[in-house]
Amino acid sequence: MDVATHHTLEADSIWLAYQEQKILQNIYIKLETGHITGLLGRNGTGKSCLMRMIFGTLRGESQSVRVNGDYISHPYLQAGLISYLPQHNFLPKQLRVKEVCQLYHVDFEAVCEHFEALQQYRNTRIGDLSTGNVRLIGTLLVVLLPVSFTLLDEPFAALSPLAVEQMRKVILGQKPHKGILISDHSYEDVVAMADETYLLVPVGRSIRLKNVHSELAEFGYI
Repeated sequence: MDVATHHTLEADSIWLAYQEQKILQNIYIKLETGHITGLLGRNGTGKSCLMRMIFGTLRGESQSVRVNGDYISHPYLQAGLISYLPQHNFLPKQLRVKEVCQLYHVDFEAVCEHFEALQQYRNTRIGDLSTGNVRLIGTLLVVLLPVSFTLLDEPFAALSPLAVEQMRKVILGQKPHKGILISDHSYEDVVAMADETYLLVPVGRSIRLKNVHSELAEFGYI
C-alpha cells in the first residue's frame, strides 16, 4: 500500500465475549494517516483485545475492519498495511539484533539514529539483552516499519523517562506517513500526542472524547 497516500481504517461491529461475559460491543474507531489516535480505558475494558481484532489475529463473534471503505478480513496478511506492538516480547531470543532488524526490513543504522546507545548491541542476541532494551528495540521496529497503520500497545512500558521522551519523538516523526493507534498506562503521554482520543468503558463501549480531561474525570478514568 502506498504510504504517501491518505488512507483511513475503520473498525466497528466489534463483538467479543468470553464464557458469556461481554468484553467488547458497540465499538467504533477510526484511524487516518497523518493522525495519532489515543485509546484509553481501565484494565479489563478490552484495549489489547481490540487492537488484536483490528490487526486480525483475534476473532470475535463479529468484527468489521475496513480500509478506504473496503472490508479486510485479516489486515495483518496485507503487505504494507499494518504493524502491531503487543505487550509481550515477540522478538526471537536466538537472533542477534542486526538479524532481527533484517527480519523486519528496518535498517539497523536507522534504529541507532534514534537511540545511539543501541549501536553496541549490533551482534548481541535478543535473549542476552535487558528487558528494557528488548522492549525498546521491539517498539522501534514496529514503529519504523513502512506501513500505513501502526497499533501500539504500551509502547512506553519498561522504558526510562528519557527513553520515553525520545520514543515520543520517534512516533511523532512517523505521524505524517501513518495512522497510529496508541494505548499506554501513561495516559498523559497519550493525550499529549493524540489528535483524537477514544475511551473504552464497561461493558466494551467506545466513546470518542471531545473535552478529554473533563470527560476522563466524568467517566472515572482519572
